[in-house]
Amino acid sequence: MLPLLYLAAGAIGGAVPRNAGWREAGDGVTIYVATNGIHTGLVLPARAGGIDWSTIARPQDIADPRYAGRWLWFGWGERDFYLNTPTWRELSPRTALHALAGSDRTLMHVDHLLAPWGDARPIRLSPEQYHRLAAAIRASFDPADRRPIRGYDVADVFYPARGHYDAIRTCNWWTSRMLARAGVRVGAWTPFSATVMQWF
Repeated sequence: MLPLLYLAAGAIGGAVPRNAGWREAGDGVTIYVATNGIHTGLVLPARAGGIDWSTIARPQDIADPRYAGRWLWFGWGERDFYLNTPTWRELSPRTALHALAGSDRTLMHVDHLLAPWGDARPIRLSPEQYHRLAAAIRASFDPADRRPIRGYDVADVFYPARGHYDAIRTCNWWTSRMLARAGVRVGAWTPFSATVMQWF
């Protein structure tokens, strides 16, 4: 019964808009809202709109700096879930339940990309909106610990993050929260990938 209530609450929360009056900018910076089917993230240009992400997502932090990309996928999530689940085949009920029960151990996942891929949907932000989004993403990194943690492959890396992860505050909630900080129209509560992507 509880899982059904959670699913229903997520569907309802995702259908209620925040920033209902938002309209896509006519000129500015194009970003992408992306998903792998379960996790969502934000794909931003490595350099655009006066923002240079190389000061935070340093090319030398990935296993092979030659793969430093023109685009960066930013995601947020629970540390043990991220590190112990490189693919869905490795997902265990214990890891999932531990994350959903709540954890202050969170990470930022940054993936260097040559181009946006998969289900990535473009939106254009005004310069002011893009700067607000960038500030919100920067604030998600732990300022007291900038040590990179090896990623899954040659072009991705993890960094210690701020924030509490649980069944309410999921990776998809984080994606919408970042967009909402920029003034973009999103769902009020978006625990699932679909509740984020339906707006774009």
